[in-house]
Amino acid sequence: MSIHATFPAKSRAQPKRPPIKINAQDHERLLKLAEVAAARMPEVSDYLLTELERARIIPAASKTPSLVSMGSTVTFRDEQTGRTERVTLVFPDQANIDQKRISILTPIGAALIGLSEGQSITWPTRTGKEHRLHVIAVEEAE
Repeated sequence: MSIHATFPAKSRAQPKRPPIKINAQDHERLLKLAEVAAARMPEVSDYLLTELERARIIPAASKTPSLVSMGSTVTFRDEQTGRTERVTLVFPDQANIDQKRISILTPIGAALIGLSEGQSITWPTRTGKEHRLHVIAVEEAE
């Protein structure tokens, strides 16, 4: 299945995606996860793989507190609704919506990875609509 079956094609008016950085350890684990998830959730897997391909890989030991990585707690604003959310980005087995623990294998989780404070990105929802989010704050993973 093509990513364009559910996710809209890029238009000329679509804002350019911001540069992202992912530490080498997260990058390796996420590549494997996206490949395994491809059969069950191809659209999200394709989106995550696209983000991983365009990311600048930084050393695993790099401490970049304002960078969204696995385990980070992120405060962001949905630019369409004006709503502010505070979530923690986790692997699928740790996800719990009641605790605001969002899986990397969700469209918003895949959109958040690698962003830094102050960056914005347009991301596709599961229904194919696009939303724009703005990262307000990042709390480093413990």
